[in-house]
Amino acid sequence: MSGIGVLREGPLHAAVKLALAQPGDRLEVKVDRFVIDLVRADGELVEVQTGGFGPLGPKLDALLDDHRVRIVHPVAAERRIVRVGDGGEVLSARRSPRRATIVELFDKLVTFPSLLAHPNLTLEVLLGREDHIRGSEPVRVRRRTRDPGERRLVEVIDRVELRTPADLLGALPPLPDEPFTTRELGALLSCPTVLAQRAVYCLRLMELIEPAGKRGRAPLHRLA
Repeated sequence: MSGIGVLREGPLHAAVKLALAQPGDRLEVKVDRFVIDLVRADGELVEVQTGGFGPLGPKLDALLDDHRVRIVHPVAAERRIVRVGDGGEVLSARRSPRRATIVELFDKLVTFPSLLAHPNLTLEVLLGREDHIRGSEPVRVRRRTRDPGERRLVEVIDRVELRTPADLLGALPPLPDEPFTTRELGALLSCPTVLAQRAVYCLRLMELIEPAGKRGRAPLHRLA
């Protein structure tokens, strides 16, 4: 295994990469001018992306037409907040009430939603249990509270594979047959309005939903 890029990756990225590795796979392989997280024995290129998808743009532009590419995105379906002291000792641990779902993907997919229609691209959402390791208390920086911590994978609960826009629609709760507002979609998906807006944007560019007039001042959408 090459050490290229390993020093810059966090524990979540490293753990997901090792969880995905199968016999015959190679880690940290240079393909053209890019370093790929994992190359399958059958030639598929696998990229683990724990944050936004924007940084993957140059790789996808250069490689996607000639290679099968899989983007694996971990989502914390269950998480524990673990506070540690300066010496690494555990001070407290509590289960977070926040449970993320596949809907979180829209927050990342908004970068290039139509790309899911590319025949060489597969998106895989890894739903897992995570520990979020944080300092003994939040830090105040310029009147703002910072408490980012570090994500660590405990267990993979489920994996959702998306190869086409229709797969994404099938992974969501059934959308209503009648026209709906963005706020109503947010209630259906149990997500904030901002995330529902990003979902609408992505679903429209994928031609899965279309405009359906207005109800008062609120734009309406319906299944295409």
